[in-house]
Amino acid sequence: MTTPSPAPKLPVSLAANPKLSSWVRFTDEGRVAISPGKVEIGQGIVTALAQIAADELDVDITRIEMIRASTASSPNEGVTSGSLSIQQSGRALRQVCAEVRQLFLAAASERLGVDASRLDINDGTISGPGNVRTSYWELAGDVSLDREASAGATAKLAAARGVAGHSVQRVDIPDKVFARPRFIHDRPLPGLLHGRVLRPDISGARLIALDEDAARGVPGLVAIARDGGFAGVVAETEAAAEAVLKALRKGATWSAGEPLPDEDDLAGFLRSQPVETTVIDTRTSAATKKAAHTLRRQYTRPYIAHASIAPSCAMAQWNGDRVRVWTHSQGVYLLRADLAIVLKLPVESIIVEHTEGAGCYGHNAADDVALDAALLAKAAGGHPVRVQWSRHDEMSHAPFGAAMAIEIEADLDADNEIIGWRHAIWSNGHAARPGRAAQPALLAATEIANPYPRMISSNPPAANGGGGDRNSVPLYDLPAWTITSHRLLTMPVRTSALRTLGGQSNVFAIESLLDEIAALRGEDPVKFRLRHLRDERAKDVIRAAARRAHWKPQNRAGVGHGVGFARYKNTGAYCAAIAEIEGADDIRVKRLTLAVDVGEAINPDGVINQIEGGAIQATSWVLKERVRFDRTHITSTSWTDYPILTFSEVPAVDVEIIQRPEIEPVGAGEAAHGPVTAAIANAVFDCLGVRMRDLPITRDRIIAAMELAS
Repeated sequence: MTTPSPAPKLPVSLAANPKLSSWVRFTDEGRVAISPGKVEIGQGIVTALAQIAADELDVDITRIEMIRASTASSPNEGVTSGSLSIQQSGRALRQVCAEVRQLFLAAASERLGVDASRLDINDGTISGPGNVRTSYWELAGDVSLDREASAGATAKLAAARGVAGHSVQRVDIPDKVFARPRFIHDRPLPGLLHGRVLRPDISGARLIALDEDAARGVPGLVAIARDGGFAGVVAETEAAAEAVLKALRKGATWSAGEPLPDEDDLAGFLRSQPVETTVIDTRTSAATKKAAHTLRRQYTRPYIAHASIAPSCAMAQWNGDRVRVWTHSQGVYLLRADLAIVLKLPVESIIVEHTEGAGCYGHNAADDVALDAALLAKAAGGHPVRVQWSRHDEMSHAPFGAAMAIEIEADLDADNEIIGWRHAIWSNGHAARPGRAAQPALLAATEIANPYPRMISSNPPAANGGGGDRNSVPLYDLPAWTITSHRLLTMPVRTSALRTLGGQSNVFAIESLLDEIAALRGEDPVKFRLRHLRDERAKDVIRAAARRAHWKPQNRAGVGHGVGFARYKNTGAYCAAIAEIEGADDIRVKRLTLAVDVGEAINPDGVINQIEGGAIQATSWVLKERVRFDRTHITSTSWTDYPILTFSEVPAVDVEIIQRPEIEPVGAGEAAHGPVTAAIANAVFDCLGVRMRDLPITRDRIIAAMELAS
């Protein structure tokens, strides 16, 4: 008896938003409006999605108009994060467009009297034998897309795609090059007013008294808004808003704050707090070999700021009891849910519309400033209000990437082969995004007269890639392991999602210890990794990076080389990195050579851009970035106090894509960070002979490590 094949399933995003018309519309101007729920944050996603749509619909990509996500009309695809946009939105859009194409071919067949199998589509024109023809736009009135997707349509085979798999010009770049107002910071609205919010310098302090009289006489003042511990100003110009805020600050009285940890002993702090402990994964070895010795190593990273080049910004406008918010949030529907709680409105009374910001790749202050704008706009008499945080605000009050302490114990036999592996993580949770709980996760929600408690960050489930535990389960074929996560239940420093969540730190720890064990054995670290991998795609990226970097060149004095590898979330893109560093006065990363496998690369140039960007950001994290604080407040509130990699320090980055058009695509945005971090640390050992286990790798820490080793 033959088992029937399972019915085809809709892609996840399409199952959640099955109406075809919410994704695709044909407009009167001979264009195609594509409306995804994922948003452009600099990663080039709108271009890749346009390529997918152009391929499946057989239209020129210049006809595609990408519509910004809005709760008024767009499909709800949750949040743009986790390198999931291609996997979720791309797959959904491919299925939608394949079905739309099939519906229009059926309608054309009926109108033209030609079997659908004999019809072709070229740039939206549908033609058949005898020069009969029609088009999507002529048939748009006959074909209703207000129907649910059926999963019956079949997308084109990879070989039949003419746009996907090729590097096309990004659709968002011309506006940015020619200074057209695409960013939220530059967007004009009629009658726009400007707002600023008063916040404490002391961590956890609350506004208890405010003398407003000193600010009343400042020219340009429109209103002072106060709701419990939340206070802000609305003014005619940005300069006036700053002047009023300065005057208002002089008359503010604050409560005592909350103590911050000892910055110089973050590992001690993390390991001393109350935690929720979860065993992430275990593997038991059939053989019971006795360990000859055990390596126990601790790896740490500090709190890391998003450090967006432009501070967060939002606009809001009230019309009666309805409000419209413009934001660079990564999740417009999730933000709307939290706004509804704080503003005590039904979600139908709130429209949240995405407008591009200046990058963030994680939960920065974009959502917080959106609530600020909505609260201040209440005092603006129907005018739109634009609120932009200062650099000081951004570096003091936005969520940070969580500090982490990771301890790995590796049991080795007499030949220094691994026979046991224990990986333990101490960290705050890595996610406190809006819209995920019954209480809001927005900063001003903790400040108003009836405040909500600050949400303690949690970790996404392992099925969604995990949080602090992301990439903690080795991809290597080790005989036995236990992976444990200890999530802190206190949060004196506000944390939430930063690019890769715990992936960067866990890969750094795993790859560093593997390198150390390879050195103990006197084995080439590339060969050592290949010997412990079964996944051929994993082996391929390591071989490709090593070949491209001419591994391993003869060592020169003051130069070192290191390797790192990971498969992001163990389910996403494969990436291997080779770092070449110079170690003179300071560590300088000269070259990074990477190989990546994302399955089908929709836009190869876009994939390369993502890997390059991730590699450079990781280099900045490894060498420079660290949130600084004393026991009362954040002190790294400027670029001087929080340095990032400068243009003159950017390494040469060389990327090879292993193109696999027959395999479903995955995202590239977060694949490089872990491998690059590990590769740089391993290159430092190759160059200087010391193992660096605490990030960032600074001159002072290298000297201390050398003194400890001597």
